[in-house]
Amino acid sequence: MTKKIFIFTLLTLLLLTSCLFLQPQAEATPVPPATATEPVNLSTFKAGLNPQYHAVIDELSNASLYQIDFVIGDNLYQITGKQSVNYTNNEDVTLNEIHFRLFPNILGGKMTVKNVKVNNESVEPKYSLNDSLLIIPLEKPLKTDEKINISMEFDISIPRSVDLNYGVQAYYNDVLALAHAYPMIAVYDDEGWNSEIPSQSGDVTYADMSFFIVTVDAPKDLVLVASGIETNVEETGNRQRVRYEAGPVRDFYLVGSPNYQEFVKEVDGVTLRFYTPSYMQSGAEESLGYAAQSIKIFNEKYGVYPYTELDFVSTPTLALGIEYPGVIAITDWIMEPQIGYLESTVVHEVAHQWFYNLVGNDQLDEPWLDESLAQFATMQYFEERYGEEGMLAFRRELKGRWAYVGNEEIPVGLPVRDYSGVEYSGIVYGRGALFFIELENEMGSDNFDTFMKNYVMNNAWGISTTEILRAEAESSCGCDLAELFEVWVYR
Repeated sequence: MTKKIFIFTLLTLLLLTSCLFLQPQAEATPVPPATATEPVNLSTFKAGLNPQYHAVIDELSNASLYQIDFVIGDNLYQITGKQSVNYTNNEDVTLNEIHFRLFPNILGGKMTVKNVKVNNESVEPKYSLNDSLLIIPLEKPLKTDEKINISMEFDISIPRSVDLNYGVQAYYNDVLALAHAYPMIAVYDDEGWNSEIPSQSGDVTYADMSFFIVTVDAPKDLVLVASGIETNVEETGNRQRVRYEAGPVRDFYLVGSPNYQEFVKEVDGVTLRFYTPSYMQSGAEESLGYAAQSIKIFNEKYGVYPYTELDFVSTPTLALGIEYPGVIAITDWIMEPQIGYLESTVVHEVAHQWFYNLVGNDQLDEPWLDESLAQFATMQYFEERYGEEGMLAFRRELKGRWAYVGNEEIPVGLPVRDYSGVEYSGIVYGRGALFFIELENEMGSDNFDTFMKNYVMNNAWGISTTEILRAEAESSCGCDLAELFEVWVYR
């Protein structure tokens, strides 16, 4: 126990999670005909869901359905694609335009879009935010509950460095990481369309739940890993064509490397897989052990993990770990167990499967709702596994983060853009997690445990806010938490 606690004693001072070109080569194979018009029975997505959540398929029948074809060139950094989205106006206002985010254009790469159509009629889109925002005007305004189909083709050049946003989208060291590598519909909420250039300190996306049917045409020697489940594989010559179905999820993540080997572990009906070069087998197996234990603990505390699979991949990301729906990227340099950051990183990212994915939030404007909660959940893990000594050790790390910014009483509920880099780490990852300790003390442990389960259950598959979290807490304890939130959370 003492040895394991020592391993993670320096973690949180360095943990920055999301939590944070070109040479002539063979051209990409032409994109096959889009599958956009195929009828889709959403019940097919039950195969990737824990049976406890099957009913949510019907509840989310109006969620966006993406059908995407990716073709990865032989050089692995040039990609072409087609996309079709069935979109329903789930808002209480009529929409005159639809916003798509083109994240490669602010992540060091380049995405161009062409042949944009709405219900098979060509339209001329507009661009903004350094070409990272695609605005599609609607000839006929879209009323509440009305549906449309939006299709487009795109080309992407992937950066061959990890300099921007931790390298979430890059081809580097024989790893192709494709985060947010498709035109993504922005969230429409009480602020209107949420479209902005995000800070490089934090996560870049804010997304509703959607369904994805994705086909990837790639070199045959590329071991592919993606959100959701693999439903079909075909090989022709030196190419492969792999189909994935993912949903409900907030994003679709794809990663591949010719060097990946698969390591597998089962826990509570969930298949855990780690993809990494064979020389990192020890770190992979250790990570799977941590993941299995954290899933057991979080299943009990927050509700059952939503999917039948959880994959891990080692990548050269500059963050220690980054969360995606059903996939977690772990930076390769901490895969050596003696480094000491592996356990806390794995557990923190597993916690994000509850706080970011299952219960969503605006990661740009209210990052504390997932990052601070993931840190607090990590502390709960260490308490469950190692007792009070483990909890106190991790709590000291949280305090150390806050102390690194002079214990300034900066509110934990600010947007990412309002923090400096060091403040974001110290306040959101440090003070924010400590807030939940104070909240538990104020509510009482039994009320707090009830609150956490109810919070997840009542907000699963949706979007939470600070006010929703506070209302859930006050409902569970029958108390007024205004003063506590004023001191810790608000401006």
